[in-house]
Amino acid sequence: MISVEGLKVEFGVKPLFTDVSFVINERDRIALVGKNGAGKSTMLKILAGIKTPTAGTVSVPNDCTIGYLPQVMNLQDDTTVREETRKAFADVDKMKAKVDRLQREMEERTDYESDSYMELVERFTNAHERYMMMGADSREAEMERTLTGLGFLRTDFDRPTSEFSGGWRMRIELAKLLLRHHDVILLDEPTNHLDIESIQWLEQFLASSSQAVVLVSHDRAFINNVTNRTLEISCSHVIDYRVKYDEYVVLRKERREQQLRAYENQQKEIADTKAFIERFRYQATKAVQVQQRIRQLEKIVPIEVDEVDTSALRLKFPPCLRSGDYPVICDEVSKTYGEHNVFHNVNLTIKRGEKVAFVGKNGEGKSTLVKCIMNEIPYDGSLKIGHNIQIGYFAQNQAQLLDENLTVFETIDNVARGEIRLRIKDILGAFMFGGEESDKYVKFLSGGERSRLAMIRLLLEPVNMLILDEPTNHLDMVSKDVLKDAIKAFDGTVIVVSHDREFLDGLVDKVYEFGGGIVREHLGGIYDYLRSKNAQTISEAIDSPLPPLFDRGEQSATTKSKGNTSPLSKRGAGGESRKADQEVVSSYADRKAEQKRKNKIEKRRKELEQKIEQLEEKKKELDELLMLPENAANMQMVTDYTNLQAELDKLEEEYFNIE
Repeated sequence: MISVEGLKVEFGVKPLFTDVSFVINERDRIALVGKNGAGKSTMLKILAGIKTPTAGTVSVPNDCTIGYLPQVMNLQDDTTVREETRKAFADVDKMKAKVDRLQREMEERTDYESDSYMELVERFTNAHERYMMMGADSREAEMERTLTGLGFLRTDFDRPTSEFSGGWRMRIELAKLLLRHHDVILLDEPTNHLDIESIQWLEQFLASSSQAVVLVSHDRAFINNVTNRTLEISCSHVIDYRVKYDEYVVLRKERREQQLRAYENQQKEIADTKAFIERFRYQATKAVQVQQRIRQLEKIVPIEVDEVDTSALRLKFPPCLRSGDYPVICDEVSKTYGEHNVFHNVNLTIKRGEKVAFVGKNGEGKSTLVKCIMNEIPYDGSLKIGHNIQIGYFAQNQAQLLDENLTVFETIDNVARGEIRLRIKDILGAFMFGGEESDKYVKFLSGGERSRLAMIRLLLEPVNMLILDEPTNHLDMVSKDVLKDAIKAFDGTVIVVSHDREFLDGLVDKVYEFGGGIVREHLGGIYDYLRSKNAQTISEAIDSPLPPLFDRGEQSATTKSKGNTSPLSKRGAGGESRKADQEVVSSYADRKAEQKRKNKIEKRRKELEQKIEQLEEKKKELDELLMLPENAANMQMVTDYTNLQAELDKLEEEYFNIE
């Protein structure tokens, strides 16, 4: 369908692409992968005809149409959602006008037996058939299905687009793109502005579509569910893997091992050749052999190894102070904008060390509650931040808040304090800002590079509570994996707002579901949450008033009652149902056992805190007594002080090592 031959693109000294060739076939669903800055977005723009390569050709058949959704685009604000989306049918309207014109011409003529009239009839027939093939009769229904699938309510259709955020307006552009039914669609980070429900709808749409798809995304679950082929941009070349992303990762690892071995062998060969030349350069008897070795050396094509694999990203949050037992306590918290109630009567408690996720449709209040916690916006009710809490906050727009007139190094140097300033180069190198990259100005960085830079700023501050609002947007796969590992190892409290199921899986142990103005608490990870609601999508989970089996650890965060779960209800005796029930019961029992263990630990911690506090008071009293001259020789008091200190050390050791 689309053929790329000998593509070359040069922006600077080092070419972005060199001798790239591949073919996009019908129904291909291709994931375009590579490190940030490798040229993924540039490749999409070349395929869309927006950019022209330095050399090479991109061949597209005349009857092939291409649709392109960029990461950022200029949006219109002068229409309603329905009117803006209808612009996708501009070609249909043109065809309708042509059909109407031909029909009127046929009605006006009377020379029914003439050749010209028969030609007119044929043109009308062809135009009408094409008009019907374009789905003219069902376009309104199709438009509504697409908009609702992407998260819009029917009441939103006649609202002005100016009332919606940039993310929602990007959804309108995505809807228009899908409704045009292009032969090939190019998607650059389409999930950045979608919630989990909309992502799953888009997955199903693309999987069942007959169109060819080329997409760039850092949502691993999305890529695996949509694509069947992977094109990797590495070292200015494109390597074609005709497998899904997970299989590509395995093959890529094997290929890289072979690449490294070949690189090492080549380096040894080059070193041996140079050593021979230097040793015998001035011996006349070896002149012929030396010249042969020189020619061999000139013919060697250096083997390149992708930098993304050689720069290991190992992040570790700095040590932090111990916070209070309950970093966040919400008591009857509500937030309204005019007559719109975002959420009401939210009651939730987040314990020290917990890692929780906020999930739900966009606009249901996830980021709003985060802003309430950060005290950025007013709210009703009581929201308490625990003792000694130091918050590290990563907002959705954090990358856009960077000073564009500073270099990468200056951006980090301005926030670094103490000894960490001596390690700035190492830290930047770990985030793939090594060498000359650290001297780049922020305004020349891509979206992913800015996100990495903003994340470095966050990592430099010792905090005991992280609030991350969509932290994975624009991060590549490697950076996401490393960030996930760092957060899992973080001993503080974490709140993550994210639609990335793969990122949340195994990271959080509690999910707060936002929907319909209510916030509900669910024990377990993101997939436990979906299974517990017997739902495939977030939408099904939110719309379900009660779980079909039992509460499975769900607690309403909008009631004062906490920890109550519903009893088991009876179900059918089918084998699959029994198996599903057993799995859920087992999962529920495990979570209850784990919760019981945590409660026991928490109870012991409180007991130890009380004992330590009592002993510290006694120690303080003994300190004051021993300071008096008349007690200087009181050996019994000295012995009591020593024994008290030993007991205090023992209790503190138990407190810090309790598991």
